Amino acid sequence: MEHAYLGVDVGSISTKGVIIDKQNNLLASQYIWTQGNPIGAVKELVGLLEGQFDKSSYEIVATGTTGSARKLVGAILGATMVKNEITAHAVGTTAFYPDVRTILEIGGQDSKIILVENGVAVDYAMNTLCAAGTGAFLSSQAKRLGIEVEEMGDYALRSTHPTQIAARCTVFAESDLVHKIQMGHPREDIIAGVCNAVAANYLNNVGKGKKIVSPVVFQGGVSKNQGVVAAFERTLGCKVIVDPNGHLMGALGVAILARRGSGRQEFDFAIENMEFRTREASCGGCSNHCEIICVYRGDQLIDSWGNRCERGARVHG
Repeated sequence: MEHAYLGVDVGSISTKGVIIDKQNNLLASQYIWTQGNPIGAVKELVGLLEGQFDKSSYEIVATGTTGSARKLVGAILGATMVKNEITAHAVGTTAFYPDVRTILEIGGQDSKIILVENGVAVDYAMNTLCAAGTGAFLSSQAKRLGIEVEEMGDYALRSTHPTQIAARCTVFAESDLVHKIQMGHPREDIIAGVCNAVAANYLNNVGKGKKIVSPVVFQGGVSKNQGVVAAFERTLGCKVIVDPNGHLMGALGVAILARRGSGRQEFDFAIENMEFRTREASCGGCSNHCEIICVYRGDQLIDSWGNRCERGARVHG
């Protein structure tokens, strides 16, 4: 029987899972909403992956987890590999694009940039504080304009004179957008302006001070928006690669890490029914005073999330 490897990426908005073979070919994949319940999301995810998986030909011999709830999910799944999302995204991307130098990633509520040299991540930055450059911002503006967020890219590409939209923050951008609507700007020009604002906000915040070198790979849900892709290409002056499985790259990366690792433990889709308890704690690591959710099994701290920086992870992890 052939060996297979499971990778799970649990974020605050979405939960992704893949099963790969030893050549990194996808055997099963799934993308669902976390809905504030990572344990429930993982149970649903595993059930959906099981329905796609050929148990007669393959057996899962190693499991990797990444994302904000990686330790918790790792305990539930009996993971042999638990890694942060920066490492997972870098490993996944370089496996399919060995020459990549810059990874842009924009998700529902956060975004990140990873700089790569010789297949290794050498620098990164993350942004979880400003929503003006995320998928959540695009979704809210699409609703305001009366279209589906999936349609924004097509509208943006039809624009001939993109409207200038303030890119500093969500409040300014939304106010500016309403003003431009009232002035009668064409819808496609406004949408193109919103896409340009997302790219500008990202580069001015997450990408600030970073040397962005081609080849550039763009990931995350926002990478499906051709208007934002075109805005990045115009600003950066180079082609931006969008992988069709870019939204799964964290899960792919940690599955590859599980395959490369020495740990082996068979996974048969039967999730152990563990008892967990949670409590809230205020992080005193910096002036943000983030509210941290701590998860315990018995008296053992299994995982924590809610911090806006790595300092909180160190304090409570």
